Amino acid sequence: MEIQIFIFVVGLIVGSFLNVCIVRMPLERSIVKPRSHCVKCKNTIPWYDNIPILSYLILRGQCRFCGERISFLYFFIELLTGIIFLVFYSYFGLSLVLLPYLFMMSCFIVATVVDFQHRIIPDEISVGGMFFGLLFSLLIPELHGVEVDSLTLGSILLSHLKSLGLSVMGVLIGGGSIYAMGILGDFLFKKESMGGGDIKLLAMIGAFMGWKMAILTFFIAPFFGAVFGIIEKFRTKDTAIAYGPFLVLGALICLFYGDPLIAWIKSGYGLY
Repeated sequence: MEIQIFIFVVGLIVGSFLNVCIVRMPLERSIVKPRSHCVKCKNTIPWYDNIPILSYLILRGQCRFCGERISFLYFFIELLTGIIFLVFYSYFGLSLVLLPYLFMMSCFIVATVVDFQHRIIPDEISVGGMFFGLLFSLLIPELHGVEVDSLTLGSILLSHLKSLGLSVMGVLIGGGSIYAMGILGDFLFKKESMGGGDIKLLAMIGAFMGWKMAILTFFIAPFFGAVFGIIEKFRTKDTAIAYGPFLVLGALICLFYGDPLIAWIKSGYGLY
């Protein structure tokens, strides 16, 4: 029970940092300086008012100094991140892949919220996440299901390089597939149909999850995006949607159900 509480608290703390990223990255501001402050009265928020979840509840969602309403999104992101960390721990346990997946999920949270709010995905998240996906893949072959056949130096080195290779393939095929779809969409609709942020995001997904899951994400995401797009078309008459969140949704489905889905597809087409 103690480890679950620890994981949850770590998630809350990470969620507090993700809130900083969500607010500042779209504005191209530093996520390190200045310290957190009220957007209205500009007073620096003291540490005891910056405790995840608790401070929001104690202050009743208001600034201590001026009474300005604090967005409920801060509270929600902190709580959501804590729950996600706990769910991932329950599913993956204290395994080598837990840390990379928690990092990936943290990137997903920022990308989703920022894309919904601003229709952009910061390069710090997509490109930076892609770099860390490659690094994690090099250090943790289990991330791509690569096993070490023996404990010889050559075998260990080969397994790490193989994992990195699968990650590189994921970047190229993931990013390349959605880039190709964007070119086709631009030709058919005579306007930009796919943002560069979406291309980089799927490349990042490929870095962590490999080319098979990147391709599966590529095909799953449009189903959810299309439903949301139809609803938004009737609601706002706007045909453009933030596509990043649906890539994230598709990636999460692949993370937990990707292998059974691939096996089902193969059996349906007689590929065994």
